[in-house]
Amino acid sequence: MTRADRILPGIVLMLGFCATAPLIDAASKLAGQSLPVGQITTARFVVQAALMAPVCLLLGQSVRWPAGAGRALAARALCLIASTYCFVAALTVMPMADALAIAFVEPFLLLILGHLIFADPVGPRRIAACVVGFAGSLLVIRPSLAAFGPMALFPLGTALSFALYMLVTRSLSRRMHPVAMQFHTSTVAMALCLPVMLLAAGRDWPTLSPVWPQGLGWVWLAGVGAASAVAHLMMTYALRAAPAATLAPLHYLEIVSAVALGYAVFGDFPDLLTWAGIAVIVASGLYIIARERQTARQPATLAIAVGLTPQNLSPRDVQKPVP
Repeated sequence: MTRADRILPGIVLMLGFCATAPLIDAASKLAGQSLPVGQITTARFVVQAALMAPVCLLLGQSVRWPAGAGRALAARALCLIASTYCFVAALTVMPMADALAIAFVEPFLLLILGHLIFADPVGPRRIAACVVGFAGSLLVIRPSLAAFGPMALFPLGTALSFALYMLVTRSLSRRMHPVAMQFHTSTVAMALCLPVMLLAAGRDWPTLSPVWPQGLGWVWLAGVGAASAVAHLMMTYALRAAPAATLAPLHYLEIVSAVALGYAVFGDFPDLLTWAGIAVIVASGLYIIARERQTARQPATLAIAVGLTPQNLSPRDVQKPVP
């Protein structure tokens, strides 16, 4: 199959990711109606690790601990735990689309952090786009802050944690296969979360003290991990089939599926101000993508620049720093 023949499957897989990723949020929100945030976060990694183990073996990837990658995997897992916890906490009180719109400032934070930490060059146009994108997030945050209180700031914690997570991924992706990286990150996160759950058991820690799930609670907990594994595998193989420059704009379709699912399941629909903020954020992100297309020598670096690889860049996908 030629490279051109693989573009269409890559696009289809990317659309699959955009359709599947909001299922993680919906399952988290449903689970959050009766279960604590910490327990939902832990369940994601337990289920994801269990599902990724056979995938690793089927693909010929070792499930043994990779030598020399312990610190980086621990840092990656901690960032992902923080990102997941903050977003699940936000979903307990906020509509899915509002939380996702605020979290979409992550690409802008990533550009800024890449410049501060790695001295990546960031031109004035992209800085201006970051400012405009963040201003768009304020259009979503301000009414949400009035309605939901400080919990409306949790998606910003998700954006910051995920940006740091991507920077760690940038270095690890040169040494590990994306599927193995996803499996080991899940196992490390599980190993970090389970002792906290055991320590919190029976204590008056509302967001951490586990409770025994009832009825569909088991389904929602399993759904969080299963949807995470499926969505991120789709992303992995989409990026291996088609250039990230082609797939990057499609990522914003996730907001469409999030709005549709949020309305179908919870009856939530963004108001006019939220739609205005979403439009500003998406327009700013698409402008950054256009700039990357003009300046990046390897299109795969866009995957980091726009936050397209939450779990999984292969060594050949990342060959130079983010511009």
